Amino acid sequence: MFLWLLLLILAPGRDQSGVTPKAFLLLNPPWSTNFKNDRVTLTCRDSLSPAQGDISWYHNDHLLDNKSEEIQIHKTGYYKCKTRRSSPSDPVHMDFLPDRLIIQAPHPVFEGDDVVLRCQGREATSETVLYKNKKEIRKSYISNFTLNSVSRDNGKYHCTASRKHFWGITRDISKPLTIQVQELFPPPVLTARPSQPIEGRPVTLKCETWLPPQRSYIQLQFCFFREDQALGSGWSSSPELNLPTMWSENSGSYWCQAETVTHHVRKRSLRSQIHVQRVPVSDVNLEIQPPEGQLIEGENLLLICSVANGTGTVTFSWHREGTVRSLGTKTQRSLSAELQILTVKEHDAGRYYCAADNIHGPILSELIRVTLRIPVSRPVLTLRAPGAQAVVGDVMELHCEARRGSPPILYRFYHDGVSLGSSSVPSGKAFFKFSLTAEHSGNYSCEADNGLGVQLSDRVTLSVTVPVSHPVFTFHPAGVQAIAGDVLELRCEAQRGSPPILYWFYHKNVTLGSISDPFGGGASFNLTLMAEHSGNFSCGADNGLGVQRSEMVTLSVTGPSSNKITLITEGVTAGLLSILGLAATAALVCYFRTQRNSGGLSTTGTPSYSPREFKEPSRTSNTDPQEPTYSEPPDPMEQQPVYSNVDLGESDLVYSQICSIQDTKENSANSPKKHWEDKEPAVIYSELKKAHLDDSAGLAINQDRDLEDAAENYENVPCALSAIDH
Repeated sequence: MFLWLLLLILAPGRDQSGVTPKAFLLLNPPWSTNFKNDRVTLTCRDSLSPAQGDISWYHNDHLLDNKSEEIQIHKTGYYKCKTRRSSPSDPVHMDFLPDRLIIQAPHPVFEGDDVVLRCQGREATSETVLYKNKKEIRKSYISNFTLNSVSRDNGKYHCTASRKHFWGITRDISKPLTIQVQELFPPPVLTARPSQPIEGRPVTLKCETWLPPQRSYIQLQFCFFREDQALGSGWSSSPELNLPTMWSENSGSYWCQAETVTHHVRKRSLRSQIHVQRVPVSDVNLEIQPPEGQLIEGENLLLICSVANGTGTVTFSWHREGTVRSLGTKTQRSLSAELQILTVKEHDAGRYYCAADNIHGPILSELIRVTLRIPVSRPVLTLRAPGAQAVVGDVMELHCEARRGSPPILYRFYHDGVSLGSSSVPSGKAFFKFSLTAEHSGNYSCEADNGLGVQLSDRVTLSVTVPVSHPVFTFHPAGVQAIAGDVLELRCEAQRGSPPILYWFYHKNVTLGSISDPFGGGASFNLTLMAEHSGNFSCGADNGLGVQRSEMVTLSVTGPSSNKITLITEGVTAGLLSILGLAATAALVCYFRTQRNSGGLSTTGTPSYSPREFKEPSRTSNTDPQEPTYSEPPDPMEQQPVYSNVDLGESDLVYSQICSIQDTKENSANSPKKHWEDKEPAVIYSELKKAHLDDSAGLAINQDRDLEDAAENYENVPCALSAIDH
């Protein structure tokens, strides 16, 4: 009775599904299998307090004529009852058997219960054996067997028992027993409130099931799933789960599970499809910062796209008119998003718009124009003169151009840091013109300014070329009279003119030579005078803009001429040859050789040497145009040379002859014959000079020809010398 009272207190009036709960039966004794002639009392209960006279009893679905709360039974069959406020109970099968051995199970038994089976005989038994599905599972010397956590599909059980007699041992077998295991709780049902949730709003999930009144004390726990992933914190004692915000991507299949805390019984609900409804976006707006949409190149542009309405995940995209691809996209659960374009360039100017989409299709904003002001780039300064050189008097054009920059642009021109002028142009380049003077040499630059910063060009150096003035020609020592053999310095200097200046020296309009003056100050030319040098001298100056000639200066040279020396030398030579021809026993042969050489008169007016038999002197080239080119001087022990210059008149060939005869103490004591036998006299001819009087660059050409091989085109002439050793 105490158990029945407890069940009445704990049993709820209605199950959690809202359906009228079932009535249930209580057995006393609690065994569903009994021996024949045993009596069992059945009591009908529901979740409410019992009501007398409202009970209906059934045996094998036949209504019994008994309305009391309790009845006694002794017949095999199915029994059930019903109260006025409940649905019929589950049927209970009762067995009353005439057998010697029965197996008994209690009633009621629910899923997960631990069940005690009794193997009962009419007489005392010794050993008992329990079988499940005809397989032995346990032996015992007592009649009770405990089964842990039975399930509804628990199989069939029977038992055997041994009895001892004075004639021996007999063995009894019970009939099979199927345990009537009732459902502890039905599979849960998942519900959602609201059943069609709106995106961004909460949803409550409920996992509904109920326990029978007999097991209402059992604790259950619940877990919720979307697809195959657990939601929330997992298992909880609450049958409800609150989802604070639902999004469209949360739509899908939901289900739940319920289980006892002992984990013996677990059941899951059917899957329920929950579709989260989405509100389409509307009123898309684009905002630009800076607000007016005017930027300076290099600044950052911020684009803000927003919507007035819309739920769920919104995809924002930004676009520039005329481009196919978007500038960027962002997908997020918000009503606005930002895109920043860093360091805008000139091509970023134009009209912009944005779009918002939350699956229902993109909605576009209005177009907003973005303008861009570009700071000027570093300008390029170019100087343009009429010719290859900037010459005094030319008109010079200064061009200043910044390749990039928003107009208008103000250009300023500078010469050595001093402003020359300025010019403002809407586009393109600026010009500045002026006539050149010598003072305009120096550094030029320009600057460009469009209000976004000043840029200065690189400096450009201008060198204004001043044409040479007429040079002044002078002698040193000064005077109009000179003596042959003197060394005279010819001086030429232009008072004006940009270096380098090339100076030319002339005698009777024949070029004597040229000297370059790289720094200014004039040039000098040394000349060893001969009688032929009498006449007019002058000079010219040239710095690439034309030759300017000086006034002519007349010089008178006194002294022997080169023709007289030649005649004397020829007479001596003829006399010697006659004497040697008479001396038949002592005839020596000397060789005269003529040499064609491209060299001309050196700056000192002296010829070069080229000995035949002895070591040939080196001819060094001097880089200083004012210094003459010398050959190695003769041995001081030898007799001084005798010069013989031959002027062929109209011919351009001039021969100079040098005869050198050695005179030592050793050979002076010997006879002339023995002397010339031992040592052949050296007869040396100077270089062949080919002169063109009309060649203004004659000296320079002659200097180049000095580099030719001096051993060309020689002719050897036998010469018989006399015995006169002086």
